[in-house]
Amino acid sequence: MKVVEFSSLSGLRAVVTGSTSGIGRAIAAEFALAGADVVIHGVRNAAPADVLATELRLLGRRAEVVLADFRDEKSLATFVDRCWATLGGVDIWVNNAGADLLTGEAAKLNFADKLQNLYEVDVRSTLLLSRLIGKQMLTAGGGTILNIGWDQAERGMEGDSGELFAAAKNAIMGFTRSLAVSLAPTVRVNCIAPGWIRTKWGEGASELWQERVLRETPLKRWGTPEDIAAVARFLVSRQASYITGQIINVNGGAER
Repeated sequence: MKVVEFSSLSGLRAVVTGSTSGIGRAIAAEFALAGADVVIHGVRNAAPADVLATELRLLGRRAEVVLADFRDEKSLATFVDRCWATLGGVDIWVNNAGADLLTGEAAKLNFADKLQNLYEVDVRSTLLLSRLIGKQMLTAGGGTILNIGWDQAERGMEGDSGELFAAAKNAIMGFTRSLAVSLAPTVRVNCIAPGWIRTKWGEGASELWQERVLRETPLKRWGTPEDIAAVARFLVSRQASYITGQIINVNGGAER
């Protein structure tokens, strides 16, 4: 009997959008550790993408950088074609790129402008990129697509950010379920819905938010990008071949 490493991605080719920091960076690194060659995506600044690519190459993996601004709808088809050509095909596609509206100058935008950013970067790019890569995977005979949602999108959270992210992420999660049916049985499509993950915003969150996270999370800690990456690795692996159209909460057991 041949022994195969559980959740091995050996010989597979992956694209992770928004992979220069946070959850995307952790997913790209985890995929490389599992044996995949990876395309790292950034917007305009190649420096952080190049740093990660260098790290992954030290693991003996192929790591390439492809930049694209998803706010430009015309860039999406070009991005898919470049990624496919760079790796000679794509087996795994992760739509992780999202607008950061909680830190920096974007946090000062009004509600309508934040909504536009979320639509362009999170919703539109996920839908269009998924359809584009899905068609190529169908022609090639297989593949898997993984989207990123939000665990509180379906149950609700108060405030502007709760309303905005619920609208965007519910769209992505609903789309995931339908695309999985459209592309079955050749291409699998799933979605991870993270809970409170300590990314850039979480690291600087006030004591009030720190207490809220612990209160709402039965496991009594923030999640980490690596927690999400570990589940992502399984969902795109051969061992998950009977899973499609699912929204997987990774949230420490939080229910409200």
